[in-house]
Amino acid sequence: MDHNATTPVHPDVLEAMLPYFTKYFGNASSVHSFGREARNGMEEARERLANFIGANPSEIIFTSGGTESDNFAIEGAAYENIKKGKHIITTLIEHHAVLNTCKHLETHGFEVSYLTVDKYGVIDLDELNDLIRDETILITIMHANNEVGTIQPLKEIGQIAKERGIIFHSDAVQSLGKIPINVDELGVDMMSFSAHKIYGPKGIGALYIRKGTKVEPLIRGGHHERNRRGGTENVPGIVGFGKAIEIASADMEQESKRLWNLTEKLKNGLLEKLDYIYVNSHPTQRLPNTLNISFDYVEGESILLNLDMKGIAASTGSACTSGSLEPSHVLLALGICAATAQGAIRFSLGRSNTDEDIDYVLDELPTIVNRLRSMSPLYADRVKQDKSVISNQ
Repeated sequence: MDHNATTPVHPDVLEAMLPYFTKYFGNASSVHSFGREARNGMEEARERLANFIGANPSEIIFTSGGTESDNFAIEGAAYENIKKGKHIITTLIEHHAVLNTCKHLETHGFEVSYLTVDKYGVIDLDELNDLIRDETILITIMHANNEVGTIQPLKEIGQIAKERGIIFHSDAVQSLGKIPINVDELGVDMMSFSAHKIYGPKGIGALYIRKGTKVEPLIRGGHHERNRRGGTENVPGIVGFGKAIEIASADMEQESKRLWNLTEKLKNGLLEKLDYIYVNSHPTQRLPNTLNISFDYVEGESILLNLDMKGIAASTGSACTSGSLEPSHVLLALGICAATAQGAIRFSLGRSNTDEDIDYVLDELPTIVNRLRSMSPLYADRVKQDKSVISNQ
């Protein structure tokens, strides 16, 4: 139940990739038949992704993953448009691929404004309007949060950015293949994607760059990717990405409904079985597969270790920060206290999860939480206080 961290490669994706390691091994930039065969596979994948998001294939640039795509978009837009201004707007709950890139730019003379969010992680459009200046050159706001699943109002943000003549980038690594994306309807100028979140291989991603958007290359080299990203293309990875897109497009609506029902079953079951727990995810405007819940009076890491011993994989937040003992920056930005944030668990479901999995978690997790709480004097005091209140009433 940790599919937001990564997903297993779909068997059909692996099958599509294998010939490009052996039979169609050519360099996609070579003009001979071996190169043309490789390029054909690559361009077919580019067209599939473009069609899936309502773009033109020429607007798709393949990268090594979501982190590179975010860096490419943010640094590329910043340095290419530096003569216009040096002000960037983002949010407090972005993935560190965005936040650390913005912090890096701050050391090079750029100024970054960080939007606050409400208790579910949604930005305030009025605050966004207030932060915009004449020298604002970029707005970068994720489509859906990787920890709590909250979906941002991209269409409204895109309208604001267009009216003010500002480039708008969105990290859509977690939303691709889970909810519909149309770059024109959303009004984005750039959008980041990653294959391994949708049952494709690791090490391959993409960046959508709207025609006419000025972005300085991040990686320089040959004339690859229309002179925007140097380096021999990862053809097997790209082909796998394309196949993963094909699979996602075939059953996204049906699969999303199934996963929504499973997360609702998990949420309702936990709320029924346990006290002092809090749902951090938006009740409706969230990814269908993602549920973030805090369990008071117990450490999230302790819950994870006990779940792991029962064969259940979950997380306390982003996999990219799993080694940190600090509370989630996302949950703190939602206004959740540090102690409650430390007790948060993210469940992110995928294709392999079933009703039986949810039943198993609902059998095991309450027992784990209650056992861990039994060792907490704070929990014992809370129960005693609540009983005293009830008896006085």
